[in-house]
Amino acid sequence: MRNAQSFDEFYRGTARRMLRYGYAVSGDHTEAQDLVQEAYARAWRQWGRLSAHPAPEAWLRLVVTRLATDRWRNLHRWRAALIRSGPPASAPPPSEDGVLLVRALRQVPVDQRQALALHYLFDMSVEEIAREAGVPVGTVKSWLSRGRSRLAALLPDLSTAELEANDVA
Repeated sequence: MRNAQSFDEFYRGTARRMLRYGYAVSGDHTEAQDLVQEAYARAWRQWGRLSAHPAPEAWLRLVVTRLATDRWRNLHRWRAALIRSGPPASAPPPSEDGVLLVRALRQVPVDQRQALALHYLFDMSVEEIAREAGVPVGTVKSWLSRGRSRLAALLPDLSTAELEANDVA
């Protein structure tokens, strides 16, 4: 059975040393905090058995060391995968029309913006949008109509065809 008071005493007596040890092992203060936090969480889950261990602090150091090693291995795997795949392709800058459209969409109420996005970007029918939003079909039709009107007012220089064809991903 876990005894919270004895665990608290163990934590207070070892936390500073364990954090210094985690820093020495990982070389990064934030990483050390994560490692030590995870080690103490594991110690708490096993505190019934661990409190009877002859050297619970040594057990905790072993856990911190293994967690640090696991993280280094994972980072090494990610690095190797990135080297194999090469750098990601450069994304082209957004078009001027796309920037204007996004700016205008931010000025449209959320429910109308959501309906427009679902309808034009995901090709969802009015009925599908109504089902997803949990509202009547008439409400979705109203949102779409009001949203299109609002966008037309905010973007007088863009035609409806340009708006529909514009990729705002």
